Amino acid sequence: MDIRSMDAAFVANTYDRYRPVLVSGSGSLVYDEDGKRYIDLGTGIAVNSFGVADPVWAAAVAAQAGKLQHACNKYFTAPQAMLAQKLCERTGMKKVFFGNSGAEANECALKIARKYGGAARPNIITLKNSFHGRTIATLAATGQDAMHRDFGPFPDGFLYAPANDLPAMQALMDGSVAGVLVELVQGEGGVNVLDADYVRGVEALCREHDALFMVDEVQTGNGRTGALYAYQLYGVQPDVVTTAKGLAGGLPIGAALIGARAEHVLLSGDHGSTFGGNPVCAAGAISILDRIDDALLAGVRERSDYIVRTLSAVRGVRSVTGLGLMLGVETEKPAAEVVQGCMERGVLALTAKNKVRLLPALNIPLELLREAMEILKGVIEA
Repeated sequence: MDIRSMDAAFVANTYDRYRPVLVSGSGSLVYDEDGKRYIDLGTGIAVNSFGVADPVWAAAVAAQAGKLQHACNKYFTAPQAMLAQKLCERTGMKKVFFGNSGAEANECALKIARKYGGAARPNIITLKNSFHGRTIATLAATGQDAMHRDFGPFPDGFLYAPANDLPAMQALMDGSVAGVLVELVQGEGGVNVLDADYVRGVEALCREHDALFMVDEVQTGNGRTGALYAYQLYGVQPDVVTTAKGLAGGLPIGAALIGARAEHVLLSGDHGSTFGGNPVCAAGAISILDRIDDALLAGVRERSDYIVRTLSAVRGVRSVTGLGLMLGVETEKPAAEVVQGCMERGVLALTAKNKVRLLPALNIPLELLREAMEILKGVIEA
């Protein structure tokens, strides 16, 4: 059976695939159909938080699947309620809406802001070079012209400000703005980190103008940056936090965490999702969230420091950006060439704009990380 030919024949041609056909794995190791071993530094774009086939996660998912795999949201289910409670208790947020992806979580945030602002304040500010999803509305929110080609017309009401430019943000706050949505690390935009003073300034502007301060933590969330959520490193308290990717450890989930200023905005019938808060996905997320503790987060920061120190000293590396285990490496060689060379030598990495993107499992064993860094170093310097 030729999987590549089958994929080309029957799967929509929307991905530029790498060559390996992945079939199995354990932790930070994955194997292709030929049995070749790879150290995984991508985790499905920050999704497999504890790596592949994590036994604790797998047991939680299997146990729930054997009891109740799905119920519509007209009924109560324990995993969904328990997960919402855990998220609120650990963030100070008040309510959670569950969907199936980061784009859906951001769609929910946009709807909250639009209803909060009303007809007189329809505008939402996002940042240039941002990425918020691939639905029509979240594409409109995405501040990248390249993402907008071929898919217009887009819904009105989105304004774009340059990152880390507070006067430019202030200039857009003209009484028409219902909310501001930012990524604290612009992942798809090149792993660019927002300045702390800027973020606190944006929060203050939102308070001054009664706009919702919303943070897209689809990729930065769930331990990825060395805190449970990246905003906790900035000393701010958002009104809405969106998250997805690593929350359920490999199962589709999205969540919009809603703070006190907006907790009563959405009422019965205002929003919904057939699969949102699915019991199996929620059980997987509980398994992940319960293990993101202080010790785990300290390990993320330790691994991050090691990667940054190691790669910053490599000949051919121009810069290392990011937070925690969400890092971008700008190299003199084209990033795609580095990723290809690593793949040939048994390391899976990704790209983001002109950078090599590293998103390893939060608990990647240090010996595997060292092995992967040696391979990456060799490819960059070759």
